[in-house]
Order: sequence, then structure tokens, then C-alpha cells
Amino acid sequence: MTDTLPAPLDVRLMNQTASVLFMACVVLVLAASVWWALRHPAFAIGRIVVEGDLVHNNAVTLRANVAPQLVGNFFTIDLRTAREAFEQAPWVRSAQVRRQYPRTLHVVLQEHNAVAHWGPDTGLAMVNSYGEVFEASADDAEDDDLPRLQGPQGQSAQVLQMYGLLQSAFGTLGMPVKALELSGRGGWRATLGGGAVVELGGGAVSDVERRAKGFVGTLTQVAAQYGRKPDALESADLRHAGGYAVRLRGVTTVAPGAAAVRR
Repeated sequence: MTDTLPAPLDVRLMNQTASVLFMACVVLVLAASVWWALRHPAFAIGRIVVEGDLVHNNAVTLRANVAPQLVGNFFTIDLRTAREAFEQAPWVRSAQVRRQYPRTLHVVLQEHNAVAHWGPDTGLAMVNSYGEVFEASADDAEDDDLPRLQGPQGQSAQVLQMYGLLQSAFGTLGMPVKALELSGRGGWRATLGGGAVVELGGGAVSDVERRAKGFVGTLTQVAAQYGRKPDALESADLRHAGGYAVRLRGVTTVAPGAAAVRR
């Protein structure tokens, strides 16, 4: 029996080096093949399907505007970047983007549902039903039927919540809230239909709501004492402890030229 002699060290090193080089070449060839295949025109995105309840956007126009911003093909496109591109379009609140085999990008959009203007009259900001502030176009921001809300940055949801509570209270008088402002110090001021301004004071939401309901519940009676209806209200100040002060059109109780009624 003949014993096989081990291969010399230099021979073993050459064999191992050759094996490593061979495997590296195989990996490079596979990577190049994959790189070529992924960038082949056959895998280019051939269609973008846009769906959703679109009121302020047109699917065709939106698709044409966003498509040039999309980089890559069906396999290489970054879905997060694509989603952000669609969400930058006016009135788009959110977008869901997914691949749909073989060469389609499927997009589902949700638009903002504007419920109020936000900020000063000169601004284009609006508030959606979630209490989020967004920028609208000049034409879309001209809806005069919506109330105007104002407040410190980041407080839009709180202002919208308070608007809902006050609208319910003052609506029983047929005097809807047309504007509501939250000051930096936490005080509330409401402007009603007809122009009446009501200072509501500050404190917890429940405290402001209680003062508003107490005022609404007695205004008709107070106005009737002076032969007036609630729509004669010019202003009211509910910041007084245990009562409020009102000003009614055509009513003078203090001195000539003044028309204040305190309850």
C-alpha cells in the first residue's frame, strides 16, 4: 500500500487562490447579470394607477406631475420616496404606494377634508377634519362658508375641538360661530354670525363650555327684558365671576352713548 504524499504548501495555496478567484468571478458575473436584468427596459414601470376619492385633484394631471419625480424601475423604485412625492401634491393628506405585478405602481390617495380656515385672513392655511393644518391653493382657500380658526402653532386640533363644542351651544340661538381664536395666554374669543364678539375666558375645556352654555341659556331672557332678541347681541364678556356683561344694539343702561347690560 502506497501512502499518498501531501501536496506541497505552495501548490495548496495556488489551489485555494484559484478557488477563491473562481468564486469571486462567479459572484461578479451573477451580480452583473442581476444589475443588468433589474435595469432592463422590460422592467420599467409601464403604468401608474391612481385611486381614491379625489375632489381637488385630477388623477391624470397628478400622475403626469409626479411621474417625472419617480426614479427606478419596478424593482428598484423606492416606495417611500414615491409616497412622499404624491403627498407633496396640493390637498393630498396621505398616499399608499405598492407594486402590482408585472409593471404597475398602484397608488391610493386620501385628500384633506377642509372644515375651517386657519390663521389670518391673508393666509392660505386650512384645517382638516383631523385638526391638521395644510396649505391650500388661493382659489380653494376662498370658501367663505367655512369658519376661521386661529391659535398658537400646534394647537389646531384643540381649537377645532372647542369650535365643535361652541358651535353646538351657540347654534341653538341661530348664531353660528364664524371665527374662534385661542390667544397665546389661553383665552378664547368667538365671533358669531352677525358680528357679535364673545370673550369666553380661559381655563379647562369643560369650564369654557360651561360658561358658554350658561350664557346661551339666559341670553334670550336677558335680551327680552329690554325688548330685544338674541340677535341684537353686539358683544359679551363671560370672564366675570358669577355672571357676564353684554352689549345689545339699541340698549343704553349706563350713560348716553353706552349700551352695556350686566347680569
